[in-house]
Amino acid sequence: MKNSPLRIGLFGIGLDTYWPQFEGLKERLEAYLTSVAGKLARPGVEIVNVGLVDSPERAYQAGREMRRADVDVIFLHVTTYALSSTVLPVVRRAKVPVIVLNLAPEAAIDYAHFNSLGDRTKMTGEWLAHCSACPVPEIANVFQRAGIPFHQVTGVLDDDPVCWDEIDAWVEAARVAAVMAENRLGLMGHYYSGMLDIYTDMTLQCAVFGTHVELLEVDELGARRRDVTQSEVVARVEEFHEVFDVQSDCSAEDLSEAARTAVALDAIVDDYRLGSMAYYYKGTGVSENETALASIILGTSQLTGRGIPVAGEYEVKNVQAMKIMDLFGVGGSFTEYYAMDFNDDVVLMGHDGPGHIAIAEGKTKVRPLNVYHGKVGRGVSVEMAVKHGPVTLLSIVEQPGGTLALLVAEGESVAGPILEIGNTNSRYRFDCGVREFVNRWNAAGPAHHCAVGVGHIADKIDKLGKLLEIEVITVV
Repeated sequence: MKNSPLRIGLFGIGLDTYWPQFEGLKERLEAYLTSVAGKLARPGVEIVNVGLVDSPERAYQAGREMRRADVDVIFLHVTTYALSSTVLPVVRRAKVPVIVLNLAPEAAIDYAHFNSLGDRTKMTGEWLAHCSACPVPEIANVFQRAGIPFHQVTGVLDDDPVCWDEIDAWVEAARVAAVMAENRLGLMGHYYSGMLDIYTDMTLQCAVFGTHVELLEVDELGARRRDVTQSEVVARVEEFHEVFDVQSDCSAEDLSEAARTAVALDAIVDDYRLGSMAYYYKGTGVSENETALASIILGTSQLTGRGIPVAGEYEVKNVQAMKIMDLFGVGGSFTEYYAMDFNDDVVLMGHDGPGHIAIAEGKTKVRPLNVYHGKVGRGVSVEMAVKHGPVTLLSIVEQPGGTLALLVAEGESVAGPILEIGNTNSRYRFDCGVREFVNRWNAAGPAHHCAVGVGHIADKIDKLGKLLEIEVITVV
């Protein structure tokens, strides 16, 4: 998992010809840049501020500085008119996404004060301190012709919450992209036979997100279960009772088996430094493996709740979506269609296996199941609904031609009856209605799984897609 901070490269632009002509202009523009650096700074972010770039020579030097600093993203603060030749060398050498900040120092020029200056040199200097919009078309033209993707934020340096909310969203999306690029995904077992929709190109996942894939043996989980001590089992069962609402009909034996597996699973996650995981294994023919996989749900739910999402059915694409949602701070619980309720105009969605217990409505219940439907084994499982309120759904879609896309929709988790079957399940309402939502979502060709998180973050996911240079499909 990524421990290094997000590195934001920052530079402003100007024209060295101006400095001897207009007293104080350079210092004023540098103060703008310092203000932007302060607003971008936050925990987990390192600002690499290379200053005001005002000549082609300085541009080449700044590009090398950005590259040596290994920045993840560049914010270009356009402070005044500048030649595009002072921009291209910086960005071209750094080879990372670029956000162009077209920020005026004030909402409007004070025209009366400006026109009262009485000195046209001073007046021109004052104008140049406000003309951030002037070179942006030139920069955009050069970026487009050079094949350099770029994104823009237009607004005011201070007292513009709309503008700075957008900038914050770019920072957050860049942070998620950076963590995904160093995430270690553990895959244990194999695909669920016949689910053609979830099979994926693992190399494509690595190429797009930067993921490292660690292939794990189910046998190792079984072996590590043998090393778990009785005191560790007792302590974990006690923890289960603190974390979950354990129902009275759960057997002590099933809880002990789940505790043993949870401890063993934590050891695997720690040793392989995993940031996410997907698993599935029939376990037939080897009782030890069957017991390990049948007792995995409580441990995987705990991992998911603390930011290491786990998906069943070896759902690689969906655990990537779950990780993205969790990095945005909104959870990311494994889900699929359960049913449609046309009377209440809601979709029932959920899944068996792990749930994101940190975004549950109330305490997650633990229930015993005599059969895991469609799977081998029996044991204890979790039952929860996602917190009532706004939610976002995310699916990673593998498209024809070997590309990935992000499929996203915003809705609401609403109160009402759910299916008390020992699974995660919730009721979701969408502005377009259940009929249209189902049609529009399915038209994008997703797998039958998706990730659900609390809050509306479609705008942030859209920015993540732009940074990764993949399509974002929004269902509205």
